[in-house]
Amino acid sequence: MDVIFNCPHCEQELEVDSSGAGTQIECPSCGESIVIPAPDSAKIKSAPAPVLPPRMDGGQPMNPISSSAAAKEDKHFSVPLRSVPTEQLIEKPLPPLEVAARESDKIMRIKTIRHTDCVEVGHDRFDEMVTGFLSKIGEANLVSINTLSYTHLDVGTQKLITDYGVMIVYKG
Repeated sequence: MDVIFNCPHCEQELEVDSSGAGTQIECPSCGESIVIPAPDSAKIKSAPAPVLPPRMDGGQPMNPISSSAAAKEDKHFSVPLRSVPTEQLIEKPLPPLEVAARESDKIMRIKTIRHTDCVEVGHDRFDEMVTGFLSKIGEANLVSINTLSYTHLDVGTQKLITDYGVMIVYKG
């Protein structure tokens, strides 16, 4: 039988054979001299009867790990207690843009302004139209401005012409 007791100096849990009762030893944790208590004043632990797992046809245990020495070892774990809640390690992810757009009071909108649509009688008004539209929606509602490059067929010359424009994403 084994005697289980705590060191009076460091509270380390120790386990000694009951035949060593009354013997003075040094604590392996703190190094102080302690006397092994008698079995009646400490917890007594008797060796448990081995439990064999069911056997297969070949006489081998079904799970060899369950009959190993590591599986029979008693483990004394303590759960740490905290007076304050632990910090949150996993933050909630942001909602997808589609969900955010549905839940907001304003919906997402897109405005495309092509350069060819802004040319009138030789006057290029592209910058004026983009500036006017941006000032109308306001900076707070602006989500993004993306440049575009595209090709279109010129009706007069029957040639492909490469041009540019902008795509404005905003809340409206």
